[in-house]
Amino acid sequence: ALVLDLKPGERVIIGETLITNDQQRTRLHIEGTAPILREKDILRPEEADTPCKNLYLTLQLMYLDPDPTRFHDSYFELARKIQDAAPSTASLVLDINQNIIGGSYYKALKEAKRLIKYEAELIADA
Repeated sequence: ALVLDLKPGERVIIGETLITNDQQRTRLHIEGTAPILREKDILRPEEADTPCKNLYLTLQLMYLDPDPTRFHDSYFELARKIQDAAPSTASLVLDINQNIIGGSYYKALKEAKRLIKYEAELIADA
């Protein structure tokens, strides 16, 4: 079982449900295969203000949706645009792609965080 320790007021998405913890720490023991995202991993649409964050948001939708293939076209179009604009992102995007093809959407999200960090470095150097 996955054990989640939630801080007061912390949110978590389990499947299609957003859960907000009350005023005290809570420990949840979760069994099953529903997708789970802690608040620190959730990107809201209004926060997706860069191409790589938009890519992450699309991956997040893929991870949470029962039919992630609905978002494949959008994802691969965004990935192509990012690589065209910054060819140095190719290896990071490839890692994400491999996880998507393998059905490991949570791992793809983790890799996308690396891509967002790299994008921030590129923007800072520009």
